[in-house]
Amino acid sequence: MWLTVFTAFLSFAAGACSGLKVTVPSHTVHGIRGQALYLPVHYGFHTPASDIQIIWLFERPHTMPKYLLGSVNKSVVPDLEYQHKFTMMPPNASLLINPLQFTDEGNYIVKVNIQGNGTLSASQKIQVTVDDPVKKPVVQTHPSSGAVEYVGNMTLTCQVEGGTRLIYQWLKNGRPVHTSSTYSFSPQNNTLHIAPVTKEDIGNYSCLVKNPVSEMESNIIMPIIYYGPYGLQVNSDKGLKVGGVFTVDLGEAILFDCSADSYPPNIYSWIQRADNTTYVIKHGPRLEVASEEVAQKTTDYVCCAYNNITGRQDETRFTVIITSIGLEKLAQKGKSLSPLACITGISLFLIVSMCLLFLWKKYQPHKVIKQKLEGRPETEYRKAQTFSGHEDALDDFGIYEFVAFPDASGVPRMPSRSVPASEGVAGQDRHSTIYEVIQHIPAQQQDHPE
Repeated sequence: MWLTVFTAFLSFAAGACSGLKVTVPSHTVHGIRGQALYLPVHYGFHTPASDIQIIWLFERPHTMPKYLLGSVNKSVVPDLEYQHKFTMMPPNASLLINPLQFTDEGNYIVKVNIQGNGTLSASQKIQVTVDDPVKKPVVQTHPSSGAVEYVGNMTLTCQVEGGTRLIYQWLKNGRPVHTSSTYSFSPQNNTLHIAPVTKEDIGNYSCLVKNPVSEMESNIIMPIIYYGPYGLQVNSDKGLKVGGVFTVDLGEAILFDCSADSYPPNIYSWIQRADNTTYVIKHGPRLEVASEEVAQKTTDYVCCAYNNITGRQDETRFTVIITSIGLEKLAQKGKSLSPLACITGISLFLIVSMCLLFLWKKYQPHKVIKQKLEGRPETEYRKAQTFSGHEDALDDFGIYEFVAFPDASGVPRMPSRSVPASEGVAGQDRHSTIYEVIQHIPAQQQDHPE
């Protein structure tokens, strides 16, 4: 019976006939063992149909297909061997497998027949895989104590307790690790070999494990790699550094810091050279030198860095020169302050004096004149108005120049008092001064009030 059905199925397996089309979302579906798996199927036709038949078959490689269940319209006919495992609800052609086991892995074939004016048939095949989900992997390193740069090797192994069809991938700082001159992998890719290790191999390593239904990444580990020392240098918080020479002012304390890239941290030693001899003066990364305690103005020092794991060491030499430039600068600075202060004080004094003198010249004479004018009697104002030719006596005040007119014949002029009063104006001596003329006018006015 089943052979007849299968033969009929093969006769229509060439594809969908006109008016009938069967589709599936994916031809490969991945399932998890112990869980239900749903295989969706869609079909459609455009001709009248009296009966709809749906058949599901299952096949494994190198075996004949097995009948699982079938239906005509809404009546389902399961195979008695699988009646509790496979479910279908016609006219829906989708299949539910519950629970899914490793033995359910294979190809599932669905065939749809439409009975109308004729028979239309179409089919699809779905491949089903069954896997266990991946559990979180764990990375182990060997040797766990670490390896010395350029000497030792290291192996990283990724271990997973659960999962099927596992795919391993190594990551360094979040990026895939590829085969190189120092990196190599095992056939399954679950082991990473680093030979020999270098400082550049330091980083965050993790193992990413995948399968068709899940993926998990291990915790990040950082392999222990011993290296160094590299880049040894000496720096200071004070002083002037030119190459390997530090210039320090007398009386100044300077702190030196010696550093180098190394793991584990270096052991530092400070060595002083004096009188063709060398001796260790201190251990540790820092050295403080008080310039006033240095016997010589020029002293040589050596900083030595040693890595007790790699067995390597490095040293750097530098010279400290003690100078008195700083003290001389301070002394010159103190001396230069006094002349500057004197010049500043004198300049300010002259500026203030000139301002006061300008203000006094501008306002004081007018005040004196005003006080004198306010204290003079009214008769003097009238006299001033008569002889000055001005209406206001204030206009006659000012600075006058006294000029003497010498006699052409050389005869000395007579005093102005010898001139008669009647001839005081008309017969005024040409040899008199302007002052004498002004002086006698008030006297003549008093003698001749008319």
